[in-house]
Amino acid sequence: MKCINLERYSPTDIHCGYTDHILRIDLSEKSVEIQRLLPEFKERYIGGRGYGLKFIWDETDASTRYDSPENLIVLSGGPLCGDPRFPGSGKFVVSTISPLTDTFIDSNVGGHFGPKIKLCGFDAIVVKGISDIEVVLFVDGDRGTISFYEAPIFDDSLELKSIRYVERLIRELNGGSVDESFAAVGAGIGAKNSLFGIINSIYFDRIRGRIRAKQAGRGGTGTVMRHKGLRAIILKSSRSYLQANQPYDRDSVKDAGASLKKVISQMDPHQLRLSSWGTTGLVEYMDRFGILPIQNYQYGSHREAKKVYGDVFLDDFMEKGYADGCFKGCNLACAKGAKEILIKRGPFEGERVEVDGPEYETIAAVTNMGIFDPQFVMEYNFYCDQYGLDTISMGVSAGFLMECVQRGYLSEEDIGYRLNWGDTEGAARLLHETAKGEGFGKICSLGVHRAKRWVSERYAKRYGKDPEEVFSELSRFSMELKGLEFSMYIPKESLAQQGGYGFSLKGPHHDEAWLIFIDQVHNEIPSFEMKAEALRWFPLIRTWFNAVGLCKLHWIDVRHPDASKTPEPSHNIPTLRYYIRYLNATTGWKKDIDDIIRDSERLYLLQKLINIRNGKGTREYDLIPDRAMGPAFFNEYEAKRSYYDNWLKEKVDGDIPNDPKERHKMVMELRREDFQRLCDAVYHEKGFNSKGIPLPEKLKEVGLWDRKIEEFISRYHQK
Repeated sequence: MKCINLERYSPTDIHCGYTDHILRIDLSEKSVEIQRLLPEFKERYIGGRGYGLKFIWDETDASTRYDSPENLIVLSGGPLCGDPRFPGSGKFVVSTISPLTDTFIDSNVGGHFGPKIKLCGFDAIVVKGISDIEVVLFVDGDRGTISFYEAPIFDDSLELKSIRYVERLIRELNGGSVDESFAAVGAGIGAKNSLFGIINSIYFDRIRGRIRAKQAGRGGTGTVMRHKGLRAIILKSSRSYLQANQPYDRDSVKDAGASLKKVISQMDPHQLRLSSWGTTGLVEYMDRFGILPIQNYQYGSHREAKKVYGDVFLDDFMEKGYADGCFKGCNLACAKGAKEILIKRGPFEGERVEVDGPEYETIAAVTNMGIFDPQFVMEYNFYCDQYGLDTISMGVSAGFLMECVQRGYLSEEDIGYRLNWGDTEGAARLLHETAKGEGFGKICSLGVHRAKRWVSERYAKRYGKDPEEVFSELSRFSMELKGLEFSMYIPKESLAQQGGYGFSLKGPHHDEAWLIFIDQVHNEIPSFEMKAEALRWFPLIRTWFNAVGLCKLHWIDVRHPDASKTPEPSHNIPTLRYYIRYLNATTGWKKDIDDIIRDSERLYLLQKLINIRNGKGTREYDLIPDRAMGPAFFNEYEAKRSYYDNWLKEKVDGDIPNDPKERHKMVMELRREDFQRLCDAVYHEKGFNSKGIPLPEKLKEVGLWDRKIEEFISRYHQK
């Protein structure tokens, strides 16, 4: 490998969870700067998502797009990232301006890379600029060097296998071997050729003796990385993870972690069984409650769904007998994997490969295409990871295009081949074309919002229609908002989850408010007022997890036995107390739940300001498509007619039409009214005006008020 530039540095020691130093990389200049942060910076912005928000707010503007040189990629864990004594501490966040939404996006991901940033002496890596050649960045914390290498071309196979490509890079840098001292991020050919490319977080699994990967999947983070000419960032440090945080009170950290691990070991086997099944077990729950996306979210369950239930993957594919945490010390251990999977389609047909997963979201992305073939799920998982494609955006984009065929907006002639529900050959071809930037894959690679524009213009030209009218028709069933594809839960019967998607600042992703379980399954927030309050509280606490560097699953998916004795069991306050103990024991702070909510609200509102600045922050961008509210078309109403008719009887105080089509129309009108009413209530809870703009007093309350913000926000309140 050809070294272009090498800089020497002295790794900063960690103290109470922080190094207070940032590594800045300018790809245009192939230069390095180490920035020291003042103590008040971490007190206000915490880490993770908070650091990404602050740097992007300060260093980009409304004109910044994903391919602008000034756009940043910020990779940051947080003060609680990287301590094996507490479960779920391997998370870090990748932040940037999204190619899909044109505003702030962050994607949280596990593995060893976040903890390794800290071991190399930094709280974050901030990347800007665009390289004139493709490069690899290597930070060697053992030797104290930061090097730029020209990205080598090994062979055609590795150009298509981005995870294996990075493994080869590590071996080249380490005399042919790979071990736990290394961690990396990389982006593949699919990230280069689509707007929904992922970043793989790559680490060495010592127990399995092989490389594995987790994904920063949402919003096109990998697309930004490849556009900047950055193939991979590789970190090396031999320092022990037990030395990572140097906490203020080591014994309290250990006690808090042991308490949470005990709850997990006692409760998870009786709840979602994540330690045994991973997230595949969710498929059965979602199918049973009508939440599993089928045929572009038209239906929520299917008679063939049992073919892709968790037990199928556990029995037929997953490796057994391994501790599967994506970072050390996690006894929830939900990061399942498989090996010796025979590939039956595509460029690697006939090979036996390792697959990390599948996760629930990936399985549901396949059922969204009307496919219930577990072998196809495994191949789809493998190819998306190696190509560097988001399994969610790929599956939702493909599902949208399939429905365009179903409803006559696209033909086989438009596509070049058949693309129908349940067609594994057509779906596989579309996947490979999308990754390689070929054929109809070029349209799919744009994501749902831009593909919708292409379809509407093509259809309108062919039939002499108004493109805007066609675009509006397609918007009824295009499962995107703010430009981001919906994650894989049908919200038709959960007003709370409809709001969770609509008000999510990054777009309709469950990261900010996964309320469908507590609303539709457990019925823990039955009243309208409770739903509105939940849509204020849950995004704030989940924002905090993304700031400190922790996985949320241990809190949201493993209910503490004492939670039922509290006024709001879904908040799972007994478990949250372990997290606050861990925070204070690590940092030396003395914070309570109100403090962390206030800290989180500052970050949430800063993200809202970026959305407003970038044109995606007002009420119109919170309004979800008809398909997310209810039965957008009559066939969906027919499939659950008794449910919707009973809902009407409870809802309407008066006559209900005899004509089923009129009843369907009434259902949708009432659903739209409910969502508008929810907007008003939630905006009030959050301290926004009726247009979704934060009120000055709310910004002042959380300490987000300076001349820049005052001048900026005043323009919107004067309109």
